[in-house]
Amino acid sequence: MAGAVAFVMIVLFTDFGWNGPYVGQMKAVFAEQAPAVPIIDLMHDAPSFAPQPSAYLLASLIQDLPEDAIICAVVDPGVGGPRIPVLVEADGRKFIGPGNGLFELVWRRAQHHQAIMRLTRMPVRLSASFHGRDLFAPTAAALALGKPVPMAPFATPEDGAVRDGLARDGLARDGSDWPDDLAQVIYIDHYGNAITGMRADKLGKASLMLGGRRLPHGRTFADHPPGMAFWYANSSGLAEIAVTKGSAARQLDLEIGTAISLTA
Repeated sequence: MAGAVAFVMIVLFTDFGWNGPYVGQMKAVFAEQAPAVPIIDLMHDAPSFAPQPSAYLLASLIQDLPEDAIICAVVDPGVGGPRIPVLVEADGRKFIGPGNGLFELVWRRAQHHQAIMRLTRMPVRLSASFHGRDLFAPTAAALALGKPVPMAPFATPEDGAVRDGLARDGLARDGSDWPDDLAQVIYIDHYGNAITGMRADKLGKASLMLGGRRLPHGRTFADHPPGMAFWYANSSGLAEIAVTKGSAARQLDLEIGTAISLTA
């Protein structure tokens, strides 16, 4: 819209957990370097040490963020190793974090691909184990204020090397061969509901199979009696396994990585 004013916010997505000092240390950087910029805690309990399931979660959670949002995402088991720190710009949003596959699904599903850049200047203070505080947070703060950030093109968006480079970390893991939809549990919430890496609109109303047990499709919890297990399309568009007034994780013995299949 002509004349519209951009609204910049910094959005945090990490596997640091809600307890402990790490989130607070990153926020201290923002408070010092960009005190007027809103900081949104999107998620701090992404799957630990697991860029792959985290990538599917991140891609599903950004759809309602404004186009000018800066997402500082850190799920970084290869921190301090050869994985590359990157800035990915897609659909108007900027993503700062490790180049280990975390942004693979964001890039793959974007309508508009602006850039993939390599951060080229390391700060004087750079802990080998906490790039979230020492590198990614200051970079996000600088971007939010419109300050220059030293970086270089990683490759052109048309270059097949983009995905290889974007998705390779110190464990020689390459997210470019990850499926478009991940048939696994990728997150378990407070209620014991199990989010999968499968987009619900790709499944129709097919049943899911879990360890020989058939889980029917349902619209919402109110449509099923207490204790019944089913799957539904959650508010982020992913297939989610639930038990009405119960814990699907406990009742079905689910954990992150549990495999799921479709009925024939």
